[in-house]
Amino acid sequence: MARNLIVGNWKMNRTASEAPSLVTRLLELVPAQLPVEVVLAPPFTSIPAVAQLLAAANHRLSLGAQNAFWEDRGAYTGEVSVPMLADLGCRYVILGHSERRHLLGEQDEAVNKKVKAVLRHGLFPILCVGETLAERQHGQTEAVIRRQLDAGLDGVAGQELKNLTIAYEPVWAIGTGQAASVEQAAEVHRQIRSVIGAIGGMAAGGAEALRILYGGSVTAHNIGDLLSSREIDGALVGGACLDPEVFAKIINIAAEKS
Repeated sequence: MARNLIVGNWKMNRTASEAPSLVTRLLELVPAQLPVEVVLAPPFTSIPAVAQLLAAANHRLSLGAQNAFWEDRGAYTGEVSVPMLADLGCRYVILGHSERRHLLGEQDEAVNKKVKAVLRHGLFPILCVGETLAERQHGQTEAVIRRQLDAGLDGVAGQELKNLTIAYEPVWAIGTGQAASVEQAAEVHRQIRSVIGAIGGMAAGGAEALRILYGGSVTAHNIGDLLSSREIDGALVGGACLDPEVFAKIINIAAEKS
């Protein structure tokens, strides 16, 4: 099993001039060598500033992006390609986040194209899946997750899946302060492993090695309980990652659990 992964998704927060103080303080609070992998995913405009700090520091933190377009270049006003992100030092790309799906109308077909583009250029996609509160209340969680995985990973199989991370983020838990229980998250994570094993033709051991993160109101108070489950391999952290003191606590607790 790969190391646990903690991803800090800054969303649309922190300008390029604000980013250095956050990252500098975080680097002061976490050990240079960690038994967990940590990724910072700032807005596009702040990526160069964060990349410069990480390159200069003796830390093993990685750089990620919050989205990417599926074409390498062309007349796509406002879009950012995977080669552009790779050139800035990004290793991970978050794709299919529920805010993009539900606020910006991103469809499974577009997410699938982006997953393939990220894999094609040797970066690591973090594919987000999750159900709304209404879908959970109507017993549709498993069907929604299966649909998002089937469509999002169409044409992706075998060795490519080894570079994939899944983030389960129940829409009803994001930014609400109401995180899923460990039992709720673990149940869905087991379903995800089963679906990935089936659609990817992976043996049981391969599906077990897949990293599945939990995202949705992750805090320093619940990260320890979440990582106590063998089904949960890390976290996609939103608001809590904007406070370096809090995010450092999350990282250090995750390190203790590894």
